[in-house]
Amino acid sequence: MNQQLPRVALVLLVAASLTITLAGARAISDIIGPTVLALVLTITVHPVRRRLVRRGLPEWLVSLVTVISVYLLLLGVTLAVLYSIGRLAALIPQYTEDLNQYVADLGAWLEDLGLGSDQIQAMADALDAGSLVGVATEIFGAALGLVSNLFFIVTVALFMAFDTGSLGRGLERLRAQKPDLVSALDSFARGTRTYMGVSAGFGFIVAVIDGVVLYLMGVPGAFVWAVLAFVTNFIPNIGFVIGVIPPAAIALLEGGPSLMLAVIAVYCVINFVIQSIIQPRYVGDAVGLTPTITMLSLVFWAWLLGALGALLAVPLSLLVRALLIEADPDARWALPLVSGRPPVDDPPTPEDTGGDTGAIDDSGAAGDTVATPGDPAPQGH
Repeated sequence: MNQQLPRVALVLLVAASLTITLAGARAISDIIGPTVLALVLTITVHPVRRRLVRRGLPEWLVSLVTVISVYLLLLGVTLAVLYSIGRLAALIPQYTEDLNQYVADLGAWLEDLGLGSDQIQAMADALDAGSLVGVATEIFGAALGLVSNLFFIVTVALFMAFDTGSLGRGLERLRAQKPDLVSALDSFARGTRTYMGVSAGFGFIVAVIDGVVLYLMGVPGAFVWAVLAFVTNFIPNIGFVIGVIPPAAIALLEGGPSLMLAVIAVYCVINFVIQSIIQPRYVGDAVGLTPTITMLSLVFWAWLLGALGALLAVPLSLLVRALLIEADPDARWALPLVSGRPPVDDPPTPEDTGGDTGAIDDSGAAGDTVATPGDPAPQGH
């Protein structure tokens, strides 16, 4: 006799299973984060692989060029972060005395307002030169943590690059039996590649503009804050806020409230125009996550994987959406709730996407395009 569990028992069972799974994932976050990063970087440079395959190059040479491309990306970001950490370490001690004076003046003002001495002392203890740029220090520290895992990352990326060809052929053979799963993985690859390409392109533009403007305004550490602006461009919704706090605080200590307000105003103009008006046009429908889902995913992945989870929040959410919703016809009813787009009757096929099978097909020609500031955004995916 087939007996079903009561709904309450089923909900409790699912909740307990989810809790155990998340606890396990958090315990091995040092493995999950770098592995996902290697996967995302491999997907990002995959158009290079497809172009080389169409030129008739041997597969071993194509895989070698692909992994070298990933290594160059990692090397560039690593060198910039390491230099920024060094500059930040030399910059902070210069403002310790100024910060202490500001804290003393603020404490005296609060005491005049009637605030208790215990609260004032607690505030003074919390404000120091390290906490002044604590956000930047944490982000750069997370990036530096990747350097310690660099051997693991480059090794995983190496195997992924050489496995891409055989994986693509295997998935194409699987398409006849599991079309929904393969189409969902295609969607994840396209969305991830578009998001990373557009975020990197516009992040570089924002970083250059911010760095030049801060240098002209006389804010110390302009290069450091430019690198921070580039990195935080990958953090959805609140990346701009994180990126503006440290340079604004340094500007306050360097030139007073007027310079701080000028820095905040410049950041607001630059980031609002580029990140809120121009950049979304090129991301288009590729991401397919509502602002609420994006914000919640940022909080969740940052809690689960730390700062690296915040940087990879969108690709991770796209992967979960692909595996749990797009790959399951019975769960696809939830897709409009997650993406904010009208429902579609059938998953996209290779004919619908012009042959673009994301990161798993070396034979497609139309799938090479990665949305960049000079190209139109992919639509209809």
